[in-house]
Amino acid sequence: QVQLVESGGGSVQAGGSLRLSCALSGYNKFRNYLGWFRQAPGKEREGVATLSGAGAKSYYANSVKGRFTISLDNAKNTAYLQMTSLKPEDTAIYYCAAGSGWPGSPLAVREFSAWGQGTQVTVSS
Repeated sequence: QVQLVESGGGSVQAGGSLRLSCALSGYNKFRNYLGWFRQAPGKEREGVATLSGAGAKSYYANSVKGRFTISLDNAKNTAYLQMTSLKPEDTAIYYCAAGSGWPGSPLAVREFSAWGQGTQVTVSS
């Protein structure tokens, strides 16, 4: 059973940067894959980025491509989401999540079975 705990959220002005962290336990890079999602008030949860267990493949939502980077430090059992050039529309609760195998739809909520509690990111204009 994979367990995930996010941290690193906060408030930042538009154009700024934040790095979210996700502490992992029970994660196996040969069996699992990792994702970051976000949910804004009144909106559905959406996929932001997904990384294969060993880091060979990554997928990004079009809205964050070129601005966000997902990574995994196996030695620290920690995943990261580096966010740059932040915009007010990036404001949301951000969640990290994990699944097993490889997802048919890498950014789909249904492909992930383990979730963290979320961390708030607020971007002001």
